[in-house]
Amino acid sequence: MTAYAYRTVNVFAREGRLTGNPLCVFEDGTGLDDATMQALARQFNLSETTFILPSTHASARVRIFTPAYEMPFAGHPTLGTAHVVRALKGGDALTLEMKAGIIPVSASADRWTLKANEPRARAVEATLAELEDILGLAPGDAAEWPLWVDAGTEQLVMPLTSVAAVRRASPQGGAWGRLKSAEPAKVLVFHDAGDAAGTVEARFFFPVGSAVLEDPATGSACANLGGWFLAMGRRPPLAFEVSQGELIGRPSILQLEVNTDNEVFVGGDVIELGSGILNF
Repeated sequence: MTAYAYRTVNVFAREGRLTGNPLCVFEDGTGLDDATMQALARQFNLSETTFILPSTHASARVRIFTPAYEMPFAGHPTLGTAHVVRALKGGDALTLEMKAGIIPVSASADRWTLKANEPRARAVEATLAELEDILGLAPGDAAEWPLWVDAGTEQLVMPLTSVAAVRRASPQGGAWGRLKSAEPAKVLVFHDAGDAAGTVEARFFFPVGSAVLEDPATGSACANLGGWFLAMGRRPPLAFEVSQGELIGRPSILQLEVNTDNEVFVGGDVIELGSGILNF
């Protein structure tokens, strides 16, 4: 029997220890095969579970698993895992080797920020009316222009006309298959208030089997939102505070910045809740 140490953290926390997006991080995944990592992610049944491994190219190599599949990149696992790597090795400036590439991460106290890959965007084939139907929106809720954006993992970034529209989105699992993506289709709906504070309200949806679930705080989608602003011709520097997760009882805050070199950064607070040992 082997003992594997793990920690649980909340990422993009907002005004309380039980806010943000939860994550399980195994401190050393050496010796675990793919099937066991996948089974452990299913055992913990969080949106993601990560495994820290040695790297010759970065501070650590990281593998990210949902309960159903492995992901090349995801934002809250990147920041939460970096928090654990710092606790194990020290350092406020780290690099994490992932399937999507090497991601630079830095910290100021317990606020962590990642630099996303350069985003790519492509057009959406579906009409606004079709997207409204898939997302359970009312006619006229969709705004111009939705795009598929990929800053590490491809997602549909969908602007809506109001905060009320964001809050009434209710995706229909039976219609979800009409969204075509190289990966399981995932969608960020958002409304940009256009105020001086750069306030954005967002929700993120993803499929699990025949159901569509909501994520409380999605760093990869926040990075893709930065790519969307660039594709729309918004001139940096840009700074936004993205609110997510309130409607599912996990209020979260994500910090999005785009600098004058068109580089996209996503940040948020990380809180460690506890640790344990798994024997098997």
